[in-house]
Amino acid sequence: MGEAQSLDELRIALAPGIAQAAAFDGWSEAAVRDAAQSAGIDPAAALFAFSGGPMQMIEAWVSSVDAAMAQALPAERIGNLKIRERIRTLVQFRLDAIVGQKEALRRAQAIMAMPQNVARTVRLGWRSADAMWRLAGDTATDYNHYTKRMTLGSIYAATLAVYVNDTSEDHAETRAFLDRRIEGIMKFEKAKAQLLRPREEMFSPARLLGRLRYPAR
Repeated sequence: MGEAQSLDELRIALAPGIAQAAAFDGWSEAAVRDAAQSAGIDPAAALFAFSGGPMQMIEAWVSSVDAAMAQALPAERIGNLKIRERIRTLVQFRLDAIVGQKEALRRAQAIMAMPQNVARTVRLGWRSADAMWRLAGDTATDYNHYTKRMTLGSIYAATLAVYVNDTSEDHAETRAFLDRRIEGIMKFEKAKAQLLRPREEMFSPARLLGRLRYPAR
């Protein structure tokens, strides 16, 4: 195993603990030390792994959620669900995975919104959206590949913004918000598919009249 792979695994292993500590210490070296000590890992090694600073810690946290989601909800487990239910299940898993870490999320969102971090934040959102669509069974390789990920990424980000301030019982407001947004995705995808159907598959009154006048022999 190469050094880069070892560091990646170390980051992902420590990330949930760092998120727990970040609620009190922020996304800081102090949070890294706390997580390392709790996990029985040399703090110096942990600090080296996260020498890239807060965004590197946040990226590792997101990667840890991506990995947990892929393990808990492989395509074969959710493949029998309707597509909207697959997406809803995947997003809900991500929300459940960070229960109790709202303050860490709030602080992470503030860091991610900084101008110098916007490009990395966009890539991070794209990566999570891509992971969800792949688990949902999406195989599009044309421009649909990109539009689906951009749409889901924006919806996921908006859902997190609602979630972090949601005080309703069992996060009912967030669940309702997510359901509405997913319904919007499905309507958009259906309308887009109808609009872009091959011309020969679309109904043509002129062609119908032509067939009535000159029936095929």
